[in-house]
Amino acid sequence: MSDTPARLLKLLSLLQTPREWPGSELAERLGVSPRTIRRDVDRLRELGYPVRATMGAVGGYRLAAGKAMPPLLLDDEEAVAIAVGLRMAAGTPVNGMEEASVRALAKLEQVLPSRLRHRVAALAAVLVSMLTGNGPGVDPRNLTVLAGAAANRERLRFAYQTGDGSETRRLVEPYRLVAVAHRWYLLAYDNDRDDWRSFRVDRISDPRPTGVRVPPREPTERDAAAFITDRLYSSAPIYEVLATIRLPAGQVAQRLGTAPGEVQPIDEHSCRLHGRADTLEWLASRLLMLGCEFQVHEPPELLAYLRAAGARAVRATEGPDGTGRLPADDRSRPGLPLPGPPAGGGFEGVKSG
Repeated sequence: MSDTPARLLKLLSLLQTPREWPGSELAERLGVSPRTIRRDVDRLRELGYPVRATMGAVGGYRLAAGKAMPPLLLDDEEAVAIAVGLRMAAGTPVNGMEEASVRALAKLEQVLPSRLRHRVAALAAVLVSMLTGNGPGVDPRNLTVLAGAAANRERLRFAYQTGDGSETRRLVEPYRLVAVAHRWYLLAYDNDRDDWRSFRVDRISDPRPTGVRVPPREPTERDAAAFITDRLYSSAPIYEVLATIRLPAGQVAQRLGTAPGEVQPIDEHSCRLHGRADTLEWLASRLLMLGCEFQVHEPPELLAYLRAAGARAVRATEGPDGTGRLPADDRSRPGLPLPGPPAGGGFEGVKSG
């Protein structure tokens, strides 16, 4: 790469990843000599970027936090605003933005001066997001620790609560963070069990990097999302859903957040939905909140769940004498509108028709 400004920007982008970069690896990535890398590092230091070098077999270059913000074309207020926004986004899975927000947060927090890190932590502690998903909350600080260890190929220890509630200690080699079905998962090689494992991040506590860097290791299924999804489907009951929806296919796809082709049109007023999910409650609530007529054909478990829920709803409208008449003081009150369709969200596990 002969263009010096472009090479410096690429080098800076690599150094902002929270890991040690050997000079030989940087030279190979940029297609230059190790001597050129040393000169470029000196140029970045002259511009105010605190690039530190460590010696030894696992040494290299990394970008450290300085006494002042390096020239990132951001003032203090902008840096704080971005960091707080990324923390909120990282704690709430957003389709297509999950891993990107964690990577960006890890890069930004690495170079924030201590005075700004304290402000970010204080603001994040008192802000409440209205965009929470259906899954349990995750501490963004844990996400950044896990992301940093994975990027740095560093072994990690943490406490983990299993599905039956028991507490264990794990020593792992983190590989990828994946957001699936409103939950965060860590795909890692479990050193004690000598096999690949997936861990729910909301069940991880006190993650601590060990400082031990290891050679890169990859699972047989290199697609981390596919690996996690296969494990989830193999360990949980999956319901194949087939339903007729009395709405145009385009409206159903928009309200359920599905991609084109996952909802098959029947005519201009109705469509067929074919998908899969692991919870009856979630399926029933999403179908009911469409605000239209629908008919479920499969599975029988969902039919039974809807019948039971419908019976409870009918009983809730009956008066004290079981006649369905409301007391006189209630009859004068205007009726409450039915809830409309959900804004956003996604129909997890829906497969193409």
